[in-house]
Amino acid sequence: MNIPENLHYTEEHEWIKVDGEEVVVGITDFAQKELGDIVFVEVETIDETLAVGEAFGTIEAVKTVSDLFMPVGGTVLELNEKLEDNPELINKDPYGDGWIIRVKMTDNAELDNLLDNKAYASKIEA
Repeated sequence: MNIPENLHYTEEHEWIKVDGEEVVVGITDFAQKELGDIVFVEVETIDETLAVGEAFGTIEAVKTVSDLFMPVGGTVLELNEKLEDNPELINKDPYGDGWIIRVKMTDNAELDNLLDNKAYASKIEA
């Protein structure tokens, strides 16, 4: 299982990469394997400010649809446009080309509530 050290993680299987006041958000390798073949990503919250835990979109796999949740509060700036034609990028490269949204954080202190790679590994191995 691929769980990079330089990222933050949520209990809902999202990852967060900090880039100054912005974060990039995607789903973990574990989550994409659990979902199976991803066929569609919908994010209708661009330019909206959402709180931690609010749904920012949905991800659809062959057999299921799951909500995507904000790991930190902030304004959704951008959807990864590559996912419109190639949602399977999430399966192929969940921590790279398969990122989902970019967010401008409202409170950097919320990062302290996220899991590091070891804590996330313990959660999914339990």
